[in-house]
Parts: sequence; structure tokens; C-alpha cells
Amino acid sequence: MLTIWFDPGMNREAAPTGRRGRQETYSDTAIQTCLTMKVLFGMSLRQTTGFAESLLRLVGLDWTAPEFTTLSPR
Repeated sequence: MLTIWFDPGMNREAAPTGRRGRQETYSDTAIQTCLTMKVLFGMSLRQTTGFAESLLRLVGLDWTAPEFTTLSPR
């Protein structure tokens, strides 16, 4: 049995870097969580994004999951 816990108080947005250009959208914790699920379940990046979105919908959170293009360079 595997339990995945989403804390509504978790900071899922990236902290400002102070550098020029577009700021990151997701925190390292949010991305690491998705990549951990990818490895545990042996999924592709697109499957991982869909899986994370469905988990968030099941627990009733209105968060967005990182897209596979965000996960791929990590």
C-alpha cells in the first residue's frame, strides 16, 4: 500500500529568484514529487502529469500539475 499526501498548506509555487526573465512556476518540491511518482510507477512524463492531475482532482485541490515540458529538463 502506498499513501500519497498532499498538504494544502504546502508552498507549491517557486520562490522569486531576483533574476531577469520568466520566473519558475512550480517549486522544486512539486517537481520532485512528480518525478518520484514517475520513477515509482514506471510512467512516461505525460502519464505522470495526467496521474498527478487526477490525484489532485480526487483530493479536491484546485492546483495544477507541472506539464511534462517542465519535468523533462530536470
